[in-house]
Amino acid sequence: MSDPPNGNTPPAVGTLSAPPAPEGNGHSPSPVFANPPAYLNDSLTDAERLLRFAAESGIAVDDVTREHVLEARSAAGNGWSEETAANLITALTTLAALVRPVSAASLKYCYEDPVPTVRNYFTMAIWLAVFIVPFSVASFLVSAISTTMRTDIATGDALAVKLQTELGYSEQKAAATEAPQQPCTPFPPGESVQPPPNIDANEVVTELQQYAATIRSIDARARQLKWLVPNREPDPCGRYRKLPEKLHQIFQLPAGLPNFAQAAQDRTTLYQDIRYFGQNLLEDESFFYGAITTCILPVLYALLGTCAYLLRSFEQQMASRTFIPSEANSARFLIAGIGGGVVGLFNNNFTISAGATVPPLALAFLVGYAVDVFFTFLEGLLQTFTRGQGGAPAPAKTNTPAQ
Repeated sequence: MSDPPNGNTPPAVGTLSAPPAPEGNGHSPSPVFANPPAYLNDSLTDAERLLRFAAESGIAVDDVTREHVLEARSAAGNGWSEETAANLITALTTLAALVRPVSAASLKYCYEDPVPTVRNYFTMAIWLAVFIVPFSVASFLVSAISTTMRTDIATGDALAVKLQTELGYSEQKAAATEAPQQPCTPFPPGESVQPPPNIDANEVVTELQQYAATIRSIDARARQLKWLVPNREPDPCGRYRKLPEKLHQIFQLPAGLPNFAQAAQDRTTLYQDIRYFGQNLLEDESFFYGAITTCILPVLYALLGTCAYLLRSFEQQMASRTFIPSEANSARFLIAGIGGGVVGLFNNNFTISAGATVPPLALAFLVGYAVDVFFTFLEGLLQTFTRGQGGAPAPAKTNTPAQ
């Protein structure tokens, strides 16, 4: 085989080839890449993003750096030379330092579609709210109803003992109670009996009225609680709920109070049925909502706190053009869930300062929002335990001069 007419061998693939030297200047241009590296196009795109951001933000860029980026854009179509590639890398380095903390990667996600990230956070927050809001409202209502019921039951117990001590049993009612009686049975009218002479009739009437009002209050709260607690305990007065006259005869004092002792004993019989119904509901409430409040809601509130933190960070980073999606956010959700579960182990409020306390659910939200602070607290607590186990430090040795 004979050599080419010009006496030169063709360039190999992947090497640099020099174009013919221009006439009259004696300067040899930079060789051109036959197969330019793929990262040059990516670097050019990044440099153009940074240059655009600098122009939009009013950041001054020197002419040399700008010309190097523009030359690289021209070289992307005509062929990359070694000099053009080196100038592009230099320009990219200069622009990255000039617009820091903004980076080409963050501009890529900010200029492109950031909606998927917002949609993921928004979807997570909606699902958490679907569980948190009903459980929180139900827990609040159950807690308020239960507190009122316990107070009424304590009041009813005290009134039952006081009225029994003052009035005693009526002979007519004592004979009637020997036969079994269904709960909430309407009381038949009794004979007129004068109150004992050693008691204040007005005071007893007031106590009986308060006793009847307390029974009605416990009954109303128990029926409200039954809607919120999974309980199959039958309503003792259920068969009379649609009979107003019967309910009036059961829960109201007899007109004129002809017999104080019988009226008190009738109310006590009713009170025992209503109290049994209410206490069963309170026990079920403590079991069911105690598990939700201790084990489930703290974790959900911690996850909601993490959503709030990530949304706030996303807003700030989008405004400063520094947002970059990170897989660490998934780990943050897991850590927040663990922290919320730990907070749920504490049932009491946490004291922050004198007169300021934080309930466990609010603390769980704060833990999810500031996971780092929570684990810093745990590490400090662990160091306290470690120092306690090590005991007091040994006293420092002092050197005494030789005699």
